[in-house]
Amino acid sequence: MMEILGLGTLAGVLVVLVGLGVVLGLFAISLYNKLVGGRNQVKNAFAQIDVQLKRRYNLIPNLVETAKEYMSYEKETLEAVISARNSAMSAVEKAEGNPADGESMKSLIAADRAVTGSLGKLFALSEAYPDLKANQNMMQLSEELTSTENKVAFARQAYNDAVMKFNTAIESFPANLFSGGLGFRPSELFEVEAEYQRDAPEVKF
Repeated sequence: MMEILGLGTLAGVLVVLVGLGVVLGLFAISLYNKLVGGRNQVKNAFAQIDVQLKRRYNLIPNLVETAKEYMSYEKETLEAVISARNSAMSAVEKAEGNPADGESMKSLIAADRAVTGSLGKLFALSEAYPDLKANQNMMQLSEELTSTENKVAFARQAYNDAVMKFNTAIESFPANLFSGGLGFRPSELFEVEAEYQRDAPEVKF
């Protein structure tokens, strides 16, 4: 009789353990899928930034070529714009491979700030060239650039929202106990550094 009770108790314990294992397994799968979904949302949001940044960077060579006809004494400034643009193109291509990688995003953010700064200087100097300001091609390029800057701002906000949601998910209990081991790391916000960088470079044509 005791042996029968002992076997029954052992079987009951095994059933409970198996049940707990199944529950924990389902929980782990659900958690992992949730984190994957969050990471994919970050990648999708970055794809929108990627499109607008590349459009912005592709406008710059035409802008510089137009300005070069009138700003022959500003060679250093024009070269700085192109150099910043080329660095930013490389950075965005690297980041698009894995936008959830914090270091890649930091490099892109720094490169994009350099582009913003160099464009700001170019437009400030262009005030001294009335013929350049009256150039139809320059006016059109400037309008396109400003429009693209606004789209970048909207895309950046959507990306930051996705990053905040993803980072909160991997840093919250109990996901924080497993997220690191599963290869999930916090993503980098695409933030602007100073107030003057929050808007597109001011263009007065």
